[in-house]
Amino acid sequence: MTVIYLIRHGETLWNREKRLQGHIDIGLNELGHQQAERLAKSLVDKKISAIISSDLSRAIDTAKPIALHHQLELNLDPALRERHYGLMQGLSHQEIADHHPQHHQAWKKRDIHFQPENGESLAQFNDRVVTAIASWAEKYAGQEIAIVAHGGVLDCLNRAARKVALDVARDFEILNASLNTLTYQNGEFALVHWGDVNHLRDGLGQPSKSLDEVDGSPR
Repeated sequence: MTVIYLIRHGETLWNREKRLQGHIDIGLNELGHQQAERLAKSLVDKKISAIISSDLSRAIDTAKPIALHHQLELNLDPALRERHYGLMQGLSHQEIADHHPQHHQAWKKRDIHFQPENGESLAQFNDRVVTAIASWAEKYAGQEIAIVAHGGVLDCLNRAARKVALDVARDFEILNASLNTLTYQNGEFALVHWGDVNHLRDGLGQPSKSLDEVDGSPR
C-alpha cells in the first residue's frame, strides 16, 4: 500500500482575486510562501520517499521546502498541472459569466465533456491526473510520497477515492497548503484524511478557500 500526501499549492494573488489560473504560471504570494514553510515543518516526521510536483511555479515553490527538509530531489511532472481552461484562463468567475456565458453555464453544470476553446474537458483532465498519480503510487509501491498540485487535481482525487461522479456538486473544501492523505493499493485510491490545515492556524489566519478550479463554486 502506498501512502500519498496530496497537497494543494500555497496561496497566490489570483487565488485572492478568484481568477482561474489553469496553466498560467502564477507564483506564490507572501502568505503562500509562509504557508509552504509551515507545511514542510508539519511533514518532517513523515517517512517520505519521493516528492513530486506539478511543473508550475506555485506548486514547485510549495514543494521545495518539503524537499529541502527531507533532503530529496524534487520530481516535476507536467501531467499534474491544473486543468487547461483555454480562453477562460486569467478571468474571474464574474468575467467568465459576463463575456463567455455559454462557457460559464457548461462550467457551472460540471459538464464533463465541455471543452473550453483551446482547453481540455473535465473528463480529459480527470483521466490525465488520476493516471499520473496512480503511476507515481505504483512506482513507489509500499512507500510514502508527497504530491504537490492544484485545486482541480485534488477535486479529481477526492472523487476517485470516494467513487463520486465528476458531475456531482462538490461537498468538500479545497484549501491552500492543505494536507490530504490517501492510500493506493491494487489499482484503487482510498481517502484517509482530508483538509488538514492545523499547521497554518497560528498567526496565518484561515487559508483562502478555492474558487474551485473545476466549477467555480467556493466551499
